[in-house]
Amino acid sequence: MHVDLTVGDINKHLKSLAVPASIGFLFHTMYNITDTYFAGLISTESLSALSITFAIFFMIVAVGAGMSEAVTSIVGNFLGDKRRFSARRSALNSIVFALILGFFITITGLSLTPTLLGYVGVSGSYLNESLSYIDTIMYGAIFFVLSFFINAILNALGDTISFRNVLVVGFFINIILDAWFTLGGLGIEPMGVFGIALATVIIEALGTLYLFYRLARMPLFRKMRLFRLEIATFKEIITHGIAPSLNLFLMAIGIYLVTYFVAPFGKEAVAAYGVGMRVEQVALLPMIGINIAVLAIVSQNNGAKRYDRVRSTIYKSLQSSAVLSVIGVVAILLGAEQLMRIFSEDIAVIEMGVRYLQINILLLFAYAVIFIHIALLQGIKQTKFIFYISILRQLLVPILLFGMFMMYEFKLEAYWWGIFAINLFAAIFTRFYSFRRLKLLEADK
Repeated sequence: MHVDLTVGDINKHLKSLAVPASIGFLFHTMYNITDTYFAGLISTESLSALSITFAIFFMIVAVGAGMSEAVTSIVGNFLGDKRRFSARRSALNSIVFALILGFFITITGLSLTPTLLGYVGVSGSYLNESLSYIDTIMYGAIFFVLSFFINAILNALGDTISFRNVLVVGFFINIILDAWFTLGGLGIEPMGVFGIALATVIIEALGTLYLFYRLARMPLFRKMRLFRLEIATFKEIITHGIAPSLNLFLMAIGIYLVTYFVAPFGKEAVAAYGVGMRVEQVALLPMIGINIAVLAIVSQNNGAKRYDRVRSTIYKSLQSSAVLSVIGVVAILLGAEQLMRIFSEDIAVIEMGVRYLQINILLLFAYAVIFIHIALLQGIKQTKFIFYISILRQLLVPILLFGMFMMYEFKLEAYWWGIFAINLFAAIFTRFYSFRRLKLLEADK
């Protein structure tokens, strides 16, 4: 039975959806931190290899997660409009679409990764180390995409618990597999970063099977014989998914660009940036949970044309995010050095990473504003702006700003402040634009 988000207390809906999602993503981030920890045990080069391939890895996440957010919006709007058959049809066709998309990502990714790594100056053993990790991930792309799509359908139905379970269990399995595959034992030789990637693919495959099992048990999908392939649904997913996908993909490009401009400062700078982002992600977890909740609530209420509840959802989510941001900023500022020392004993890596955190953790609420208002635009199917702001935020402005920094030989800290300025202005602009679009919908009601 799906949860009707068009009625009832919004704060309760936000809590019931955001808390499980946040807990799940906490373990997902701890999962990534575990990978980073074991890579650091191998060598600074291995740690840097994970950091420098993170942008490419995130490209898989970007395409899969972006398109899947469209599925949440589409299915959620149908449910809000009480069109259960249309919701079922779109959901089942989206799974077929995910299979095709996953295969395409694998083929494209395997052919492009050597070139992308070459552009940022990766060569020799550093290149081999990086490719052994990212190529393995590419072979498992279909599982990443499928899990995103199935979870998107479950989110639209009001279920964020199943994915939480996957991420929690996956975290504990990952600790065991990372230790086993990287350190060796029980008949297995140490595999290095290849072992970290292999563990990730195995866990992702198991998680996908569990999510499919949970989806098949939903009352909405009992009559599977009614499935019929509809290309029109594919087109609808692409139409509504291209903007959020490009938004996340451009975020990956943005990470790649920062890595490109940071790489001349050495492997230590790349490692510091990678570890700093992992720590930053921990503080962002509650905001990610709120973002998922906002998308589900806004989608259903937009379908029901309950714009008063849409507006209330945004205000309440911003209030919660403000409180959580203050807690996160204080915690990271007090513990920045200790957190960096968990992953590296290299003094240069620690110093560079601490300065990154001291500057960019101040963006915590700005990121929350961006996440919440992008979820609003997705839920009300006004997604074009997402593409334009992403182009500016992740591509054009960083190239111009960081290019100038490189030309005039600015110090590394200038790049950290550049990231701060770009995202602060993006948050302000996104806030004003999205509420303008909501006002137009209210006026047309």
